[in-house]
Amino acid sequence: MKFLAIDGNSILNRAFYGVRLLSNKEGTYTNAIFGFLNILLKLQKDYTPDTTVVTFDLKAPTFRHLQYEGYKANRKGMPEELAMQLEPLKELLRLMGIPIAELSGYEADDLLGTISARCRANGDDCIIATGDRDSLQLIGEHVQVCMVKTKENILYDIPKLKEDYGVSPEEVVELKALMGDASDNIPGVKGIGEKTATALIQKYHNIDVIYASLDSLDATPRVKKLLEEGKDMAFTSRELAAICVEAPMEPLAELQMRPVQEAKLSEALTRLELFSFFKRLDIRPVSMQEQPAARVEQKTITALYDPAADILIEKLKRCGRIDFFEQDGTLYFCLENEIAVITKEIPAVLEQAVYQSSLPKRTYQAKAYFKGAREKGLSFTDLTFDAELAAYLLSSVSRGYALAGLIQKYLPHQAYQLDTEGEALRIAAAFSDLCDALTERLKNENMFGLLCDIELPLCEVLADMEYEGFGIDMEQVDRYGKELLGRIDELKEQLFFYAGHTFNPNSTRELGVILFDELGLPAKKKTKTGYSTNADVLESLRGKHPIIDCLLEYRKLTKLHSTYIVGLSKVVGADQRVHSTFNQAETRTGRISSAEPNVQNIPVRSEEGSKIREFFVAREGYMLVDADYSQIELRILAHIAQDENMIQAFRDQVDIHQVTASQVFKTPMDEVTPQMRSRAKAINFGIVYGIGAFSLSQDIHVSVAEAKSYIEEYLKTYHGVREYMDRIVRQAEEDGYVSTLYHRRRELADIRSTNKVVKALAKRIALNTPIQGTAADIIKIAMIRVYRRLKAEGLQAKLILQVHDELIIEAPVMQAPLVASLLKEEMQSAARLAVELSVDVHTGKNWLAAKG
Repeated sequence: MKFLAIDGNSILNRAFYGVRLLSNKEGTYTNAIFGFLNILLKLQKDYTPDTTVVTFDLKAPTFRHLQYEGYKANRKGMPEELAMQLEPLKELLRLMGIPIAELSGYEADDLLGTISARCRANGDDCIIATGDRDSLQLIGEHVQVCMVKTKENILYDIPKLKEDYGVSPEEVVELKALMGDASDNIPGVKGIGEKTATALIQKYHNIDVIYASLDSLDATPRVKKLLEEGKDMAFTSRELAAICVEAPMEPLAELQMRPVQEAKLSEALTRLELFSFFKRLDIRPVSMQEQPAARVEQKTITALYDPAADILIEKLKRCGRIDFFEQDGTLYFCLENEIAVITKEIPAVLEQAVYQSSLPKRTYQAKAYFKGAREKGLSFTDLTFDAELAAYLLSSVSRGYALAGLIQKYLPHQAYQLDTEGEALRIAAAFSDLCDALTERLKNENMFGLLCDIELPLCEVLADMEYEGFGIDMEQVDRYGKELLGRIDELKEQLFFYAGHTFNPNSTRELGVILFDELGLPAKKKTKTGYSTNADVLESLRGKHPIIDCLLEYRKLTKLHSTYIVGLSKVVGADQRVHSTFNQAETRTGRISSAEPNVQNIPVRSEEGSKIREFFVAREGYMLVDADYSQIELRILAHIAQDENMIQAFRDQVDIHQVTASQVFKTPMDEVTPQMRSRAKAINFGIVYGIGAFSLSQDIHVSVAEAKSYIEEYLKTYHGVREYMDRIVRQAEEDGYVSTLYHRRRELADIRSTNKVVKALAKRIALNTPIQGTAADIIKIAMIRVYRRLKAEGLQAKLILQVHDELIIEAPVMQAPLVASLLKEEMQSAARLAVELSVDVHTGKNWLAAKG
């Protein structure tokens, strides 16, 4: 028999710090449970054990605490966010049929040791899974230790232990007797480190031999003296480090896997919102299981395959609405007690009737239907609900919005009786109820208006933008590509000159050797895979050797070439236009993102970024009209904070950065230098992102003390901003989320973290999200208004691109002045704030020229 014995506390701790904080809607943290289950299932898949057992520590003192008062005295208590996950995890393990071993007075290690010793005696195989090297002493015949790592687990047997650590399993304890163990506060011999301890144990094997021959020991006088002075503690440390293999725990026969309690396990996973594990554990969600009659309304659903178009149209009319979605090329229409399943190409008459019907429509991923209708010369009207967008609004931090997961999350106790089995049919059976449940949740959280007034109309706008695309001058792309390759080759030659030989500049390993071994530059910590040469490391080395600037330039140009030369060449269509995909349910702030190509990440202020914008051109006889909100986030900050000084500065239409510089640096307006203004600008925008003194000091190249004084002066000047910052953080801590002016929420479980670093990041997000999220909402409103206005006035101009606070329209040359005026008017009137929105508009034949 093969046992998998898991060190529960060790793996749970590793999972907690390896996965960002996650929580369910009740505020129960789940990241450690999520990570633990991932590790558990991987271990079971890799080692296929006959039984799995998980050992845990108990709070009661162990025999080691009684033996040595200082044992683990340096250990901090378990963080509250982790502690609250311990019992829910144990409940899940029991429901999965996995036995748990705990014993008062003994540690989880001792139970692992006892299990492994009994396996060895019985001739059973045992794999111990842990993140703690203490268990390496348990390796032996039939017993291996799997060290759980972030990237790849390492399985240790005796040869592998000898290869990596140079000692046998028995010598692991002897090693700790000398060098101690800081994590457990085992002292060892004071002054003896790992290197000396390893050399001694490799030669003498144990401390009994070492102390029996101390006078003739092959060691320096200093080491002998340290050993002599630390003799008592060496033997005490050995006793503390030795894992007990005779703990009075239950016999192995009682540690066998038990049957899975599927219904209760399903309920527990649903309560914790760990939906990804249903499939992996091969259990059905609660909604797909038999439920007590008191809790569930059972619905009987009949599937109709490929009904005649006229029959289906009539059924839809009787329903009074059209609930439908597509999955894997099959279309599902949800009727009263029936599902119409269209497995063939949808008949034109049905498609036209559905798309252009005045019946309210509820669907999933509606943008595809707007785009499909446009491609076929149809219109898609009367959209009233999109399940994906609704779920996104309810939880922008989720990892995805697949229908099956949404049904598990929002309909945990609904059951359906189908005449034909199949997951897609079960999703279809639940789809209308899901739309109802999501609608109710949105209304309860005051976000139904956000869905109806902003997100749903935006679907049509984005679909039209994707259909229209943006013209690309491929001749320019090719020319610039050749120019970049020439510059990249020149930089390569320079790199080879500085290194003194050729090498692969894209190889982190080779580069690390050159920079830190050959050129002797100061290195960060070296790992088993070599030195880090990431951007932060290279930036820290600027000025220390000319190879660094050369290398940074090389990386910048190679990235530009791969992203925008090779990248654009791959995605440009036969019409010489790129048709980006605009993602509406991806970012946590509500901003739109784009892909293939990603137009949001083109460098803004660099020469290369300008060159790339020249590739994007208007078609013959057209112009690009480009409008950009000016300082929208600062204007929103002024409004949300109701800061009188900032509001007045905007109303007076003075340079806000110059005003800030004057007040922060106590200098008359006409004496503010460009450097002062630049620093004030960094403070203005930094405050929006919750910048700290250290980060500001890095940005404007001053001391941390100076940066701190600048921030303090800023907050004295703009006291409304200080009050907003205090207020929004308090509110986030109370509510667990922050909202925009349009009620868009962002969940912030981390704001309640006891980890200072995690909490500080959450505070910065809390400060920024209401501002950046409101800016995202306003630009979306502007897009809808502009799109509708262009259509209403019968103009041939088309909205083709949105990038952050910028909109671009392609318009006939003769209509460009009118379109520019219309664009500015609609963008400025998209929101009414305490200060007016300001918009800069320019025109040009390409994007760069249109930027003005």
